[in-house]
Amino acid sequence: MSFAGKVWRLLVGIKDGLALLFLLLFFGLLFAALSGRPSPAQVREGALLIDLDGSIVEEVAAVDPFGALLSGTLPTREYAARDMAQAIDRAATDDRIKAIALDLTMFTGGPAVSVREVAEALGRFRGADKPILAYGVAYSDDAVMLAAQASEVWVDPLGGVAVRGPGGSILFYGEALERYGINAHVYQVGTYKGTGEPYSNSAMSPEMRENLETYTGQLWDEYRAQVIQARPDADLDAATTGLIETLAANGGDMAQAALATGLADRIGTYDEWSAAVAELAGEDEWSNLPGAFASTDLDTFIAATRDDNRGGSGLRSLSGGGNKTIGVITIAGEISDGNAGPGSAGAARITKLLEDALDDDLAALVVRIDSPGGTVTGSESIRRAVMRFRDKDIPVVVSMGNYAASGGYWIATAGQRIFAEPETLTGSIGVILVVPSFEEIMAEYGVNSESIRTTPLSGQPDILGGFTPETEALLQNETEAIYGRFVGLVAEARNITPARADELAQGRVWTGGSARQLGLVDQFGGLDAALEWAAQEAGLEEGKWNERFLTSPPDPFAAMLAGALGGQARDRPQGLVSMSSLFARQEQQVAARVLADLDRLMAAPGVQALCLGCAPETAVALPAARRGVTPWWSSLAARFLAH
Repeated sequence: MSFAGKVWRLLVGIKDGLALLFLLLFFGLLFAALSGRPSPAQVREGALLIDLDGSIVEEVAAVDPFGALLSGTLPTREYAARDMAQAIDRAATDDRIKAIALDLTMFTGGPAVSVREVAEALGRFRGADKPILAYGVAYSDDAVMLAAQASEVWVDPLGGVAVRGPGGSILFYGEALERYGINAHVYQVGTYKGTGEPYSNSAMSPEMRENLETYTGQLWDEYRAQVIQARPDADLDAATTGLIETLAANGGDMAQAALATGLADRIGTYDEWSAAVAELAGEDEWSNLPGAFASTDLDTFIAATRDDNRGGSGLRSLSGGGNKTIGVITIAGEISDGNAGPGSAGAARITKLLEDALDDDLAALVVRIDSPGGTVTGSESIRRAVMRFRDKDIPVVVSMGNYAASGGYWIATAGQRIFAEPETLTGSIGVILVVPSFEEIMAEYGVNSESIRTTPLSGQPDILGGFTPETEALLQNETEAIYGRFVGLVAEARNITPARADELAQGRVWTGGSARQLGLVDQFGGLDAALEWAAQEAGLEEGKWNERFLTSPPDPFAAMLAGALGGQARDRPQGLVSMSSLFARQEQQVAARVLADLDRLMAAPGVQALCLGCAPETAVALPAARRGVTPWWSSLAARFLAH
């Protein structure tokens, strides 16, 4: 009994110690979050410092609190494009803000429409006769797009400009899977539906190549036009197709080459750039660093311009307020059936938000879609939830962001009117199902499968013993039936014949410009244009309404972690991001890309309406890794690849 008592007291002591440890951790995180929280009182007269140390996105992804706690760090910072654009617009009319200091040193980019939204806001700021000074080391495409709006673009003496344009590589696993005895059963409908090709082919089909080359060329033309409009004297040809000659003419000096192309105006260090900002915005009386300038950082400015009548974006509505509300639901990321998000489009989470909003007496609903698609079941669940608003005679309008393809367009069929941007990738009206089986590799290693069946479908699909012809026929038939359903929804929504809808479908991806000409999109415009149309359709007077983003309450634990781990501003000086590291950053994603492809193959989520070419990682994108817990085999493969 004495020994048992000692063990019991030891266990109680461990329990009390752990409880105390977590209690101290809780209050420590709470204190850090509160102490690091920006205060409106901190807004200072001077420059608005936009120090982009991450990426621009449509919807900021939720932070996994336990993963962040274990690693001690937060994921790469994400900035909501709408938050940034509205903050910049407010700064344009704020007498305290004399200029914008745009630091792009650690900027990792973003999808085209989101970056353009911020770039246009910067253009409006400059149009208000307020200067913008941009600084960076290695400027890539998205950084060039933002910097093009600046009054002065500074490049570090060790830096330069590398405009790569949309494009990239797609990995094809057909021969590798065959070599290792893995059968990828691909069931898809649509001549241009290339989502399954990486698993069944060893190279692109002519149709897939044609589609990719067409819309990437259109994206490149749109990008060129926007940069030249902002900087008419810039020579993009000299920075791209003529890069070798430009470097040679400037003695191999990349910074000088950037000046020669007109994409940069001055060469200087961060301290020299800071001194130039200080001449416009005033010196920082509280800092001893050379060239320090008076400034308010972006987070502080957003917090200072927040009021109690805000939407999910955290900023005052640009509509002017009022007692009528237009709801905005955001569908961002790959569509799944669960509760994923924000930043991922979990259908269960989104449909719950829509169901709750049905009782909120909304005047109209705007569906903001920024998704390459996903599961058919998730897409249909969201579409049905949106249609419930139509059934109550509530106007519904769709606003397409960077991507609204496949499952994203499936949902868009619920809208009365569809808005898109010229760079929006949409269409990809087709479906696919990929299921692997391993009967060949099992037999190679001496593992034989024997079956007892009462019907041809008994024990099917058997991924170890192989599929019966009846199973193959059933899965292909299901895929074709769902495609027919998809085409029917498009035909009804766009008021065209099923034959015409099928002609526009076939899994082909369209840019917003082409989609508008073909009738898949009604008009160009962003979220604000969609809100204005919804207000008019609902009969609301100008200035008598406001928007409200339908969002889930934030995770307080995740918010505390964000304050504790990411609340402190970066200190200067910092490590420079060289041109070579800019390219290395993309190469580091190769292993993750392979794992994501394997994850998608093994996940077998059922029939999907997914646009592989529209996934948000690259312009000719590759499958993005799904958010959530990494499968055990992915972790094992990651360790193998790391050695």
